[in-house]
Amino acid sequence: MYDLPPDLDRLRTLWTWHTMWAERIEKEIKKKEEEQRAEELKAQRKAAATPDWVVELGIGQGAPAVDVHIGGCHMAGKRRQTINRDEAIQLISQGVNACTHCRPDTELGLLE
Repeated sequence: MYDLPPDLDRLRTLWTWHTMWAERIEKEIKKKEEEQRAEELKAQRKAAATPDWVVELGIGQGAPAVDVHIGGCHMAGKRRQTINRDEAIQLISQGVNACTHCRPDTELGLLE
């Protein structure tokens, strides 16, 4: 077991050193807690911002629908538009491709 020094000067030095480190550790803990809260808030916002269904559009003005995707599918391109469930069913029924990665046709109950 570790013994403490017998004299007051060294005891005060140890106390100062430990207090300093405790404060540094406390600041770091608060910083990490704030970072964690910020990440959780960012994830919540992202989840809230993710639509249920999207349609990927072709190039040009009045571009035709190319593929239907589940909202969070990373295969959907940058040219996309949010749609609702009924629109997704209608588009797939009209022959618009269902993404082979996220399988919106299965999710919509069109395939089993």
